[in-house]
Amino acid sequence: MSNIKIYYASVSGSREVKQNQNEVMRIFDSYNIKYELIDITVSPQALEEMRTKADSPNAVPPQIFNGQEYCGDFDTFHYAKENKEILKFLKMEITENNDKC
Repeated sequence: MSNIKIYYASVSGSREVKQNQNEVMRIFDSYNIKYELIDITVSPQALEEMRTKADSPNAVPPQIFNGQEYCGDFDTFHYAKENKEILKFLKMEITENNDKC
């Protein structure tokens, strides 16, 4: 079971946030990376938790974690994707079968 968690907003007035969230999920799905979605719009505690874990009072979704370990926001994810370092970004083991991520 994956420990990857994506804090996201099911309702957002920001087109950029929606596009960024969709891109993260699409990429994870294309690599068959299992993840758990945590909707920050459901409870104020989820928003507070995301911002505390990301160590930023202004953090916006998507924010990505491996268990309790912070991986990064969309910008750091996008950089990792462009450099084929998604697994490194996610702090996951690299094996022969998934070294293309």
